[in-house]
Amino acid sequence: MIIQKSTIIAKLRERGLTARADWVDRELPDEVDPFLHSGLLSTLHLDLKELESPPAPTP
Repeated sequence: MIIQKSTIIAKLRERGLTARADWVDRELPDEVDPFLHSGLLSTLHLDLKELESPPAPTP
């Protein structure tokens, strides 16, 4: 699973962590591999479940 950097930034901004969001924007690639960046996501107190996109509705 790949997480879009914009999703991480949005979640941090929701929490009022603007400086951390700005740092993530500068330092991380546009597509973040949660296994390669698990330590950083943990440090930012981000859970993979809250970063996952909801499944598309089925007709």
